[in-house]
Amino acid sequence: MTQLYEVNFPHMSPVWSHIFPLEAERAEGSYIYASDGRKYLDFTCGIGVTNTGHCHPKVVAAIREQAGLFLHAQANIVVHQPMLQLIEELRTIVPPAIDGFFFSNSGAEAVEGAVKLARAVTKRQAIIVFTGSFHGRTGQTMALTTSKTGYKGAAQLLPAGVYVAPFPYAFKLGLSQEKASQYALEALDELLISQIAPHDVAAILIEPVLGEGGYVVPPASFLQALRELCDKHGIMLIFDEVQSGFGRTGKWFAQDHFGIVPDIMTVAKGIASGMPLSGVFSRLELMKKWPTGSHGGTYGGNAVAMAAGVATVRAMKEEQMLQNANERGLQLQTGLRKLQEEYPQLADVRGLGLMIGSEFAVAGDYRKAKPLVKDILRAAEERGLLLLSCGTFDSTIRWIPPLNVTAEQVNDGLAVFTEALKVSAG
Repeated sequence: MTQLYEVNFPHMSPVWSHIFPLEAERAEGSYIYASDGRKYLDFTCGIGVTNTGHCHPKVVAAIREQAGLFLHAQANIVVHQPMLQLIEELRTIVPPAIDGFFFSNSGAEAVEGAVKLARAVTKRQAIIVFTGSFHGRTGQTMALTTSKTGYKGAAQLLPAGVYVAPFPYAFKLGLSQEKASQYALEALDELLISQIAPHDVAAILIEPVLGEGGYVVPPASFLQALRELCDKHGIMLIFDEVQSGFGRTGKWFAQDHFGIVPDIMTVAKGIASGMPLSGVFSRLELMKKWPTGSHGGTYGGNAVAMAAGVATVRAMKEEQMLQNANERGLQLQTGLRKLQEEYPQLADVRGLGLMIGSEFAVAGDYRKAKPLVKDILRAAEERGLLLLSCGTFDSTIRWIPPLNVTAEQVNDGLAVFTEALKVSAG
């Protein structure tokens, strides 16, 4: 570590966890370069942010150009061109029915905005979320988050009106996909009879692929049933696409795999390749029911971040990153499933595109796998591969390579992971 690190790191708030003892100097493509000269294959992407890889040249060029034109223009005062350009690009990749756009800075802000919009439209208050959910760390979004109590800290006096239904997590339930779907739908029906009536529910909020909760793909029948339920009762269906959006699953948005269009969707992370930008997208007819001035934000739609967003979407299109995500995702899942044959502790492999989870179990119990997963992550990091865990019990290792990762880099990652399994799993 440099002297800069040694002197100043102790002054960083310890509320931040630090997964790796790594002082980064620069990053490019799929790699992070540390101040000590070490090179790391980064399969974390800043938790699904740098989908175009680190410092994609087209994104960097757009940021540099925009920085010399307009750094900040508050959206209530003037409308800058990058915002209009990004809307134009977004309209080519979201479902045609989604034609209203609001921008903010973070995923949590977007979720807060989506909930406010749903309540404004329906004149109702209650929100239904699902076990394993992660929607943010602000007051309202902590109330909506169920994956870990640690995300809430000591903040237990949170907004009321949130109800939790089971997510159809087939592996944990020990059921087939369809039986897990049936179980979760029956539990949701019971919740709507025993705890909150449908006519009091403003929105059902769900991640179309569970993120922090374990990288779990729900059965299509479950999401289809949610759409039908919401239509029947006038409930807003909100898809939180913060982690699953912008090509991460091999389609522009995870919802595209299921042929379901939500009433409201939230985005962030991959939208601008590392610049702080998020959005609430919905039908314009619903946006018009959101009273003018009832929501906003000083930095929402920052000009430089928006320019990065435009360049991000264009680069993904021009370089066919979604196609690459599907090809490399298949390569990665195939490699992981081969490892399953040799290492029974690797109990499940699942995912879409390059949003892949590999869940571990010790003596058949995923709740005992956290120490093993930590050892594997440490062994991988020591050998130059950065990976993250997720899930309520930290039993899952998630794979989040950039969407332009190469076949060789995926093979390199699998080779390092194999070595990490050998030393950790035995």
